[in-house]
Amino acid sequence: MEIERKYLIQALPDHLEQFPCHQIEQGYLCTDPVVRIRRQDNDYYLTYKGQGLMVREEYNLPLTSTAYEHLKPKTDGILLSKKRYLLPLNSTLTIELDVFDAPYTGLYLAEVEFPDIAAANAFLPPDWFGEDVTFSDKYHNSTLSKYSNTSH
Repeated sequence: MEIERKYLIQALPDHLEQFPCHQIEQGYLCTDPVVRIRRQDNDYYLTYKGQGLMVREEYNLPLTSTAYEHLKPKTDGILLSKKRYLLPLNSTLTIELDVFDAPYTGLYLAEVEFPDIAAANAFLPPDWFGEDVTFSDKYHNSTLSKYSNTSH
């Protein structure tokens, strides 16, 4: 089960380079239900995500690089590329800050995953977080993969 809140970020925090970072490429074989392939650095995954906005089922299965490359041309829409920075928020929570490449250059999204719904509902975001887009599917990566309109 994935429980997360998602926020638009208007300006990136200073000194991002000091935080761990992953290069991610992902595409969607299907968006209803969500079936995604992802390369994160040198690891590869097939992911199924259930229905929902703040809370939904998520299953990750490992792939080989060969399987990923075989499935990549079968994806629909845009192959998304982004850098994901991991910023510690406190002793238990981490901000996953996504900095998108073209065609979404300038789009920054922060996600925070929670151990339970109560923690997610009680969360007070840092001052530098922008609009809470948790309950909008507009900023789901599966939705972004369908459009190349850069007016975000």
